[in-house]
Amino acid sequence: MKLIAGLGNPGRQYADSRHNVGFVVVDELARRWRSDAPRFEARVQGELGRVERGGQSVLLLKPMTYMNLSGQSVSAAWRYYKLAQTDVLVIYDDLDLPVGQLRVRAGGSAGGHKGLADILRHFGSEQVARIRIGIGKVDRTATVEHVLGRFAPDERDTIQAALGQAADAAECWLAEGIDAAMNRFNRRKSDEG
Repeated sequence: MKLIAGLGNPGRQYADSRHNVGFVVVDELARRWRSDAPRFEARVQGELGRVERGGQSVLLLKPMTYMNLSGQSVSAAWRYYKLAQTDVLVIYDDLDLPVGQLRVRAGGSAGGHKGLADILRHFGSEQVARIRIGIGKVDRTATVEHVLGRFAPDERDTIQAALGQAADAAECWLAEGIDAAMNRFNRRKSDEG
């Protein structure tokens, strides 16, 4: 069994925010895979869907704890389903990457992302696979407004393409492992053209 957790904030007011790209990727995977409709599961404090892919069960999780407490939900699912840490993939936004750039990693620090930091604290380890989706860098004084704001019209095509690529990267992780996903999806924009 594998767990793919997309991070974001619950509530209609956050639905289209930059901070919720993880939720959008989980929704895309559920659509592609025709997963059962995610429903709130109190034991994991999140919306959880389940689907069979490649002969194994995959859980799709959207924590409903708000971003900064994501570790409560992700670790609850990890423990309840008795998963190995290597069976968990987290998808979230990253201020330090240009809009639409992906970075797939097998582990490492939270890099200032409070949602991932909470997950790593609950897991007691930095060895959690992740897909970071660039949402663009701003001055630190404008961070909250930026992450809770919407993408500009001229960024929408770029971010839509990136969200599809992030779903592709999650599928690659599931089928071939983290190394294959890193090799295939860690390209800079200049490498693509």
